[in-house]
Amino acid sequence: MNIIIKSFSQLNLEELYKILQLRSEVFVVEQNCVYQDVDGKDMDAIHVLGFEDTDLVAYTRCFDAGNYFDKASIGRVIVKENFRKYGYGHQIMEASVNEIKKRFNTGSIKLSAQQYLIRFYESHGFQQTGEGYLEDGIPHVAMIKEKFI
Repeated sequence: MNIIIKSFSQLNLEELYKILQLRSEVFVVEQNCVYQDVDGKDMDAIHVLGFEDTDLVAYTRCFDAGNYFDKASIGRVIVKENFRKYGYGHQIMEASVNEIKKRFNTGSIKLSAQQYLIRFYESHGFQQTGEGYLEDGIPHVAMIKEKFI
């Protein structure tokens, strides 16, 4: 998988289309969750795109502290369904953590994890904090990775 990292203004129209298409495919169609994906926050995000040839197969968006949560954060973590067996989720998370470390010089990252993925995020050093909650009708939990610089 080839990983490309861009700010919103650096994305071309085709990349933006592929991002929105993948997010809709996974979060809206596959997970049967009707919600407003285009939330006005993409302009403040760093976009981490994972490509196989010309296909966008993995993606996250990353924020500096204060742009989404009080800590730097990672969200919209996606791997296209038929590519999940290749470890691309781990690769895109590693690239996202490294990019946050490099760009924002911070020692902590927060994310809102779907509960069934807690072990996945724990394998990347995140720990559950607080109680679970529903986000767009799906059980989630806040997770934080501390002191990784």
